[in-house]
Formats: sequence, structure tokens, C-alpha cells
Amino acid sequence: MTHPLSSAAPIGVFDSGVGGLSVLTELRRALPHENFIYLADTAHLPYGTREDDDIRQLTARAVTALHGQGVKAVVVACNTASAFSLDHLRSHFALPIIGLVPAVKPALKATRTGVVGVLATPSTMRGSLLQTVIREYAEPTGIQVVKAASPELVPLIETGQANSPRTRAVLRDILTPIAEAGGDQLVLGCTHYPFLSGSIRAEFGDQFALVDSGAAVARHTRNVLEQSGLLTEVPQPGEVRYLVTGEVEAARPQLTMLSGGSAGLFAAPSPLDIAAIQT
Repeated sequence: MTHPLSSAAPIGVFDSGVGGLSVLTELRRALPHENFIYLADTAHLPYGTREDDDIRQLTARAVTALHGQGVKAVVVACNTASAFSLDHLRSHFALPIIGLVPAVKPALKATRTGVVGVLATPSTMRGSLLQTVIREYAEPTGIQVVKAASPELVPLIETGQANSPRTRAVLRDILTPIAEAGGDQLVLGCTHYPFLSGSIRAEFGDQFALVDSGAAVARHTRNVLEQSGLLTEVPQPGEVRYLVTGEVEAARPQLTMLSGGSAGLFAAPSPLDIAAIQT
């Protein structure tokens, strides 16, 4: 199952839902001439409470679907999927696979209080990527890492409730221990969580500097494509196609609201180019 990689081909971006749009925005900033295909596995979200093997299987099916669309690289814009699937994907696909690691390292460098919070899904907390980063980079420095997780947050964001009273109540409950411990950095260890910045600020003011990995992943993706000779040579701005495994019209409001185009950052088609796909 191989095809020759072309610099003119699009870049695939995958997430369980709309969270990866935060990464897509950074990718489009760093790679404004590239075309993208964004695949949201809305039929199976959330991933954060699923079993390890289930996450691996769903991620492999999604990347297989993107491969079938002729992409030249895939960004797994989902911390949970990255935590369990990257080695498997890279052994099965002959194209660049870029994943996410929670941005603990920059938070460790920036902290002044010696306390860093990590907000992630239950599965990402359980996965080896986060544990390895904490063990290798935080523990030797003596910096305290305080973790927070909730299975409620991703479904709330997916249903348009990122700024709702319920979301703020959940955040208040799980982040208060980090604030009380003196945390001054909060790692957003899920691509959905940058969309919670307004609610976090409303509850905690400037207590935390919010740190996510979107911009770093975009820079890394550009470097990988450049080293592989896969950067596009076309001068015009790139476009985005959206694929969802669930109902198109159910996904449209959130995709439209949270896409870079709706934020005025890019010229977005209206309505968005969204199609259904089976994985």
C-alpha cells in the first residue's frame, strides 16, 4: 500500500474531533501555501477514555484513510492518539508521520515557582510519552509536575460548550489544586484544550501561562517536509478539505466556528468543504 510522494500533494491532519483545528491553525501559519485534508473521527470520539488497543486501531484506520486520499505526510493532531500509536504508524506507512508530545519541556524552562501543571485526557496521562518526558526532564530538576484530567472536557468542547458554566465548573474543580500548589505554567496536553483558554482565564486570571505544542509541531512539520523535499512549490494560498466519519451537518457548526477561517486568520470557503468518509 504505497504511492510515490509528491510535493504537490496535501498534508493530512487527524484528530478524533475538532481539537486538532488548534494545530491546523498553526500549520497554516507556518505553511501558508500547503493544502490540507483534516480528518475528524467524529463517529468514535472521545478517544481520551478508550482502551489502548482501541485507540491504536482507530488511529491506524484514520491514517489509512488519509493515505488513500494521497497525502504526502500525516500530522496526528491528537495527544491521545500520539501517545499510543506513533511507533505502529511509522512502521506501517512510508510517509512522514508527525505526532504530538505535551509541551512539558518549554513549561519547565519557563516556570519561576518550580511548579508546572499538566491538563490532559485520562488516556494521555496513562500513555508512555507524557510519563517519559516527566521522568527525563522534570524529575532531574526537582520541578513539581501536578496533573489534572477530566473525561468531561472534550465532549463539552465538541458540543460547543467550551465557555459554558459547566466547563468552567469542571476546570475550577480540577485546576484549583495546581493553583494552590503555586503552579505558574499550565501545559495544555490535548489539542482541544487551547479552546478552553477563555474559561481558564475567567476562572484563574493570569495565574497560569498556557503552554501548548501547536506552534512547535507546525515548525517541526515544516522542517520534516523541507528535509524530505516535499514542500510545495506553488505560490498561491493553500486550502483545506474536511472529512468526518460521523454526520456532516452535526459537525459543521463546530468546524466552522473553530476553524482558522472563522477567526479571520485565513480565507475560508463558505460553507466549509466537509464530506463524510468511512474508516
